[in-house]
Amino acid sequence: MTPKAPVPSFDDLLSSATRSALHLEMRDVYAVGEEEDDMQRWRSGQWSLDDGRKVMAGWMDLVESVTKRGVSVRRARIVSVPVTEYIQYEHALTPLNILAGEDCRWLPRREALGIPLPAADFWLIDERVVRFNHFSGMGEPVDPEMSEDPAVASLCASAFAAVWGRATPHGEFQV
Repeated sequence: MTPKAPVPSFDDLLSSATRSALHLEMRDVYAVGEEEDDMQRWRSGQWSLDDGRKVMAGWMDLVESVTKRGVSVRRARIVSVPVTEYIQYEHALTPLNILAGEDCRWLPRREALGIPLPAADFWLIDERVVRFNHFSGMGEPVDPEMSEDPAVASLCASAFAAVWGRATPHGEFQV
């Protein structure tokens, strides 16, 4: 068995993009980890986008640096409706993704029926490199993996395009 190649950091991966960085999320719950305090403030109603900005500052800086180079960064989320508490929280944070330069859309899971989807969330860089993000059943990240297989990249590009075409822009999506 061939050992897996190391998976680059998100900084390295996104910094390598020259045209596009597409992200498809398909889970209703992700482990909160470092965001736990922020989510607790959000849950209690004592939260503002400035609180979220503190949590997302590093991510926002990275996305801004990528989009300033002309790279299109798009994120699509397939979610169950009614949405989970985590998705409500993520929806509240999404204006910060947009402020950093991402374009974000939401697709109710029922509207994704018939779309061939890979089995895991992914990032697709320049329609040729895929980073699959694997998670435990509780939403904890586990070993991600990379693929440069053209057939895998094509599946991911097709899946993303189909989701994007059906999805609702963030500003119009109600949770």
